[in-house]
Parts: sequence; C-alpha cells; structure tokens
Amino acid sequence: MIRKFVNRREELEFLEREFKDTGLKVIILYGRRRVGKTELINQFCKDKPHIYFLADKRGTLINAREFAANAARYFNDITPEVRNFDDAFIYIQKRAGDGRIIVTIDEFSYLVEKDDSVPSVFQKIVDVHLKGTNIYLILCGSSISMMEGILGYRSPLYGRRTGQWKVTPLRFVDSWSFLPRYSLEKFIEAFSVVGSIPAYLIMFDDSADIYENIEKRILGKGNPLYDEVEFILRAELREPSVYMSVVEAIANGVTKVTEIASRCYMNAKDIPKYLQVLQRLHLVQRVVPVTERKPKTKKAIYQISDNYFRFWFRFVYPNRSDVEGGEVDRVLTRIREDFNPYVGMIFEQVCREFLEELNHRAALPFPVTKIGNWWGHFREDGVRKEIEIDIVSLNEDTRDILFAGCKWQNKKVGINTYHKLREKSTLVEWHNDKRREYFALFSKAGFTPELKKENVILFDLKEIEKYLNSYKNRRL
Repeated sequence: MIRKFVNRREELEFLEREFKDTGLKVIILYGRRRVGKTELINQFCKDKPHIYFLADKRGTLINAREFAANAARYFNDITPEVRNFDDAFIYIQKRAGDGRIIVTIDEFSYLVEKDDSVPSVFQKIVDVHLKGTNIYLILCGSSISMMEGILGYRSPLYGRRTGQWKVTPLRFVDSWSFLPRYSLEKFIEAFSVVGSIPAYLIMFDDSADIYENIEKRILGKGNPLYDEVEFILRAELREPSVYMSVVEAIANGVTKVTEIASRCYMNAKDIPKYLQVLQRLHLVQRVVPVTERKPKTKKAIYQISDNYFRFWFRFVYPNRSDVEGGEVDRVLTRIREDFNPYVGMIFEQVCREFLEELNHRAALPFPVTKIGNWWGHFREDGVRKEIEIDIVSLNEDTRDILFAGCKWQNKKVGINTYHKLREKSTLVEWHNDKRREYFALFSKAGFTPELKKENVILFDLKEIEKYLNSYKNRRL
C-alpha cells in the first residue's frame, strides 16, 4: 500500500502558524477514522524536532511507559522510570529545556476511553509541568464524540487548548490525485464507491476497472473494506445496531424523520439525536431545498454523505448472505445492473462541487451565494406529483438563479432535457417576477448539435476534466 499525502493546505497552514508563534501550544486535532490525521501530522512534523506516540487501549501505565521510551529515543537517552504521564512530561520538560519541540499523542481518545481521569491528568500537565515551556503539544483522536467532549465547557482541558482543527474528508478534486491513471469517468465511478477518504482511495488499483476493485477490495470476508462500516460504527458508537438501522433506512431512500422512525420501529422523537451524531461523523447530512429560508423547515430530509457508506448499504449489506456463501459473482452481477443509476446520484455531487470551484474562480455568470438541491410538488388533474431539480445556484442580493441538470448516461443529452429543465424552473417560487435565470446541463456523453444553439451552459466530461486539470496540481 503506497502512502500518499494530498493537499491539506489549510490544515498545514494552521499548524505552521501556531508553530511559529512561540511558547506553549496545546492543539486538539480530531476527525473520523481513516480521514488522514496521522499523515497530516507526519507531513507537518517532517524536518522539525518531534516526538510521536500512538496510544492504544492497554491502559495508562503501559502507555505512559512506552511514551517515555519514545521520548528517550528522541533524546538518545536511557528510558526513564515513569509511573504516569506526569513523570513522562516532567522528563521531556527537563530534557527539552527552552527548545521548540513537537510532542504528539495520537489516538488520545483511546487513553480517555480506558481512564476517564486522563483529561484531569493532562490539565495538571499543561498547567504545572509545561507552563512556560516552548513545547508544541498535539492531542489527536478519532473518536469525534469523545474529542468534542474534551473540547467542551465541562472538560478539565477546557480553556487549555490554544487551537483546534477538525479534519474532514477531502474534496473530489483532491481525491482524484490518489488514482491519477483513471480518466475522469473512471474516477467518478471509483469516487462513487470509496468517496474521499484517503485510506480507502489508496486501497484501489487504478490499473484495474471498478468491478475488479470492488471484488478484490470489498466483497468477501478478509477483504480490506468488507467489515469497515461495522468496525467504524462499533468503535465510535454505543448503540451500533440502532445506527445501522437508521443509516440503512436512509440508504434505501427513507429520508424524513417520521419515515425513518417507522422503518426502524422507533419513536420519531428519538430519531434526531441519532441523526445529530451521524452528522458529526460526516456520515449523514441534513438537506433542505436551496430556496428555503426557514432553518427549521419541515421540508428537511437526510442523506448519506459518505460515499462508501452509501455504496456499502446499497450493495454489500443486503447481499451479505451471498457474499458469505461465496456467491460473489452473483453479487457483482447485481451491482453491474444497478451501478450506472447509482453513479448518477454521485455525479450530481461532483457537478455541484465543480460549480463551486467555478464560482471561486469567478467563472459563472454571477457570484453564487447558495448552491444545493431543490424539490417540491405540483398538482396535475388533482393528483400530487413530486418534482426536483438536480442543482440550483442563486444569489439573494442580485436575484440571479442558475438551474442545472446532471445526466450520467451513455447517450448524448438532447433538446428535450433542456425544455424539461425550463418547465421545472417555473415551479420554483423564488423572486419569480424579478429574477434573472440561467441554465446549465452536465452530461457524461456530450450533447446533440441542436442543443448547442440554445442559451444554455454545457459541460461534458472533457470540459470538466479540462477545468479540473488546470488547478488540480496547484492544490497538491
């Protein structure tokens, strides 16, 4: 497995800025598992004096002794006898003197999980043993709920931190750099499966097609990603089976709180607390129509925001009996049959991010302030019908609005698609009498000649790839 570091420019700038500001620093770095925190730390510490320690769940004493041993190796010294982390930091403080040194405890949440007195211990370490030093302390953890608890008002460490950063998944344009031999079309397929988590991306082989990667890396016991979803939920959450039910419901198109509760045989009032936790983990997101102005609107729905979780619950979880029984070919056939429509949903996500990048470069007809989905309903012959538009971008101040449709299909998009998009746009109630309208279409396979004569912005994969390549290397 090749280790690769991509982008993380903002995170590195934050860490470097804090490093240049001398004096004691206490940085809390956290984010979901596999998101790339350790590689970020390695990149930041490169060519700087540093002590790195990866904690485990064997308890305070063993971890304190191994931490002290790591420190002694850095100082080219004999490992001191320590009884706790106080002793270890007293040793580091004496040996470091006035020198600037980075001290990292990775998976700090493991220590807290095994010993709830650890935050109080580190409060004393910061207040007493490290006071007045030039030490740059990083406490890093993967348990988001536990790390956010450490940041909370009631935590002994509250007020001791000098900086914090939540490491989030990469953007689409950055993720592509992990699989550079893939064309944009092939990478969108891979991105639809593993998303933008670095540890998942590096498991894929960009010399093989998507189905070979799915077979070798996901389907079947012993494959790297087969048990990943359950492992994350069990490691992070106290009621993993309940969360499994909630995420499975959303993956199958059950998106409203009351519907999720019914699907999971739960009380609707209990669902929001589970959804809030899943949102903090970047596994689920709350979405409202982009034109909606009321934050507590009843129109809100929930979607899975992690592509691998979406793929796993869509294709792996319901077919586990066949996978366990060795019928992998049968499961692959089902995936092939439904994969193109599935990628179509992810293609909307890619197009939305692409529009955001164009907006940053001032390459759209107007400066966009909001971008998202839109959905609603209308009545035809007394029958209620649902309607949605893939992407709507707008500017409340200028009252400009852009309607976009995304088509992941093997045939070219024609004039009828444009006409249907215009028809749908008339149902969007947003400054209808005073707005300026623009239209855009995204297509995997291109467009028919007559469509190119219309007043519509057209993006096929070649056009998107040209734009992405123009700044992809700049972001590494």
